[in-house]
Amino acid sequence: MSSELTPGRVTELSPGVRRLVAPNPGMMTGPGTNTYIVGARELAVIDPGPAITTHIDAIKSVVKSSVRWILVTHTHPDHSPAAAILAEACGARLLGRPAPATGPQDRTFIPDSVPADGERIGSADFELEIVATPGHASNHICYRHVGLRWLFTGDHIINGSTVVIDPPDGNMSDYLRSLERLAQLGCAAIAPGHGDVIHEPAKAIEDLIRHRLRREAKAAAAVAASPGAALHELVKVVYSDVNPSLHPLAARSLLAHLE
Repeated sequence: MSSELTPGRVTELSPGVRRLVAPNPGMMTGPGTNTYIVGARELAVIDPGPAITTHIDAIKSVVKSSVRWILVTHTHPDHSPAAAILAEACGARLLGRPAPATGPQDRTFIPDSVPADGERIGSADFELEIVATPGHASNHICYRHVGLRWLFTGDHIINGSTVVIDPPDGNMSDYLRSLERLAQLGCAAIAPGHGDVIHEPAKAIEDLIRHRLRREAKAAAAVAASPGAALHELVKVVYSDVNPSLHPLAARSLLAHLE
């Protein structure tokens, strides 16, 4: 089983699950956005990624004309802008939740249908269950592969880092509740939006919850010690273990903790 995270290279992760990494590496995207191709005959594409021509062409070369659904986890600009372009080229249906009104969102994504929490879609060789997971984004969805018990998590859980929770669309209380819900699913693996497959999902989720609660306790202590302190002052204390160059991003998650 390959763990390649090279843009443009198709990696078979499990029978019926392949990954293509978009050529958009960076501080927020890691090696790049993961696009997943699920199925053998009728296919689903999860998170086609940014509207980069070479990436869209790479997806098309794999799916040919057999893609039936294009699913997005959320409408941040590194996950969904290729969806409408790919759907037009392949004649596929777009599924996901529309972009919220606030923040940097891909408003070109207009779904053909908005799946309900718990709804299932699929074909003879796979079935995906919709799991609503607001928090990182208010319209965030994870997709659970029923047969494999794999969870495609978009940006709710990524490998190698925590995610920014950016109010007003991001909500820390929702994020923690969604993590607790995922912990009850008994998944065998997590296929994240960035980074490699996580093969110890229960531990990964537990570690994330513990990390967030520790950070929240640190935030509460900082506020108690310095009532009325500004956000840019609190972030230096609460995120003293983080490179100061990242404090502007950390301040967004700190605000979510304070809220």
